[in-house]
Amino acid sequence: MTPRADRHLRASYGIDAPAFLPIAGLVLAANLVVAVWTHARGPMIGAAVILVCIGFFLHTTRRGKFLAWRDVLDGLELRGDERILDVGCGRGAVLLAAARRLPTGRAVGIDIWSRRDQSGNAANAARRNSAAEGVEECVSLATADMMALPFRAASFDVILSSIAIHNISGLAGRLRAVEEAARVLSPGGRLVLADIRSTGDYARRLQSLGMVEVKQHGLGWRMWWGGPWAPTRLVTATKPPGGAGLP
Repeated sequence: MTPRADRHLRASYGIDAPAFLPIAGLVLAANLVVAVWTHARGPMIGAAVILVCIGFFLHTTRRGKFLAWRDVLDGLELRGDERILDVGCGRGAVLLAAARRLPTGRAVGIDIWSRRDQSGNAANAARRNSAAEGVEECVSLATADMMALPFRAASFDVILSSIAIHNISGLAGRLRAVEEAARVLSPGGRLVLADIRSTGDYARRLQSLGMVEVKQHGLGWRMWWGGPWAPTRLVTATKPPGGAGLP
């Protein structure tokens, strides 16, 4: 990575799933109150577990995901002239990390800017972060539905998505988003999807579409959303050279 790789510390990327913390805080407080009043061990153990969950969640959303995606992007060994799409880019954590690796390429981010999924999520927030990271010249943003991407087939060399597709209600919609990502990927291009559920379904759908080198693996404790029971898995695939006509 370039020396700018840690500039996300000076930008502001918010909190993922912002409702989690107040809900977890209320449950923690309830357990503590019951423990104090009853002197029971169960509520105290429950409070300790909740504290651990909050700790993992905060680490993942504030630091862990940046470190995990740094490794993922390093592993892509980008040339620097690629056209990259981030599906569900939010405030730009992954989008801008990719853009820093594109001295002559371009990074495009799309989102519907839901603040339920990320605190302060807005196109203007992503634009401010792109300026803070010094990559605004090679970044474009658009408001778009990932189930109906406003791009022609074979438009991008690399497509990324981080903890976004699962927000679509229903497996059919999530698979439609995966199909759309495959459609706008150029032949020979690479698809990299990180999510907390349905990743096996994503992989099977990509294989049925004719994608090759379809693989899955976990991203480790740095992307545990509260603990090992809420891990992040990565699905990668490559569009074959003759795959321009994939649906």
